[in-house]
Amino acid sequence: MKPVPDQLALDLPVEPRFGREDFLVSPSNAKAFEHFERWPDWPARISLLLGPTGSGKSHLASIWAERSGAAVAPASALSHINLPAFAEAGAVVVEDADRRLSAEHELFHLINMLLERGGFLVLTARTWPDAWGLATKDLLSRLRLAPAVEIGEPDDALIRAVLVKLFFDRQLVVDASVIEYLALRIERSLDAARGIVDSLDREALAQGRPVTRPMAAAVLRREGVTV
Repeated sequence: MKPVPDQLALDLPVEPRFGREDFLVSPSNAKAFEHFERWPDWPARISLLLGPTGSGKSHLASIWAERSGAAVAPASALSHINLPAFAEAGAVVVEDADRRLSAEHELFHLINMLLERGGFLVLTARTWPDAWGLATKDLLSRLRLAPAVEIGEPDDALIRAVLVKLFFDRQLVVDASVIEYLALRIERSLDAARGIVDSLDREALAQGRPVTRPMAAAVLRREGVTV
């Protein structure tokens, strides 16, 4: 009998879901979630949303942007966008504010425009402003006064819940033992959870088999994770 060839795994991208119903609240993000739920009853017009890469900052900021009608842009875009038009939205999200130090002047100008118009600004970053290396003292002073909410690294319960949801979104039935196995071995980030689920989805499709613990172990080893 001829061996059955592996199925062709079609490269169909699965976009991350950033809706409110897709945000899983846990002790690591509850305070930040509650802060954004209280909008517009905020103590200040500027809020800092801080946390490590893959902790869910973009997801929470996206939920607020949908609710507030905010315009969204990475800090790297501030130096070449029309700032007055950007500020017209009245609510703005600037992502990765700690990664584009060359846009200090533009960020300070944007803050002033929003405050003059009674608008709101959310800045996402991995660290507190004092660690950004800002040269503009007035900007640093203003950011130091802004309320900050932090998202911690996802805890074990959140990683497990995210894995379950990601598999469910792809209509993959996975045994609880696989979830536990993955949760104890992957990096503590939502990006890592999305990455391993994507890899296992492709592997299961290529083999024409359900996701199993041996398959998960093989994929983790292939990606350099100690199992």
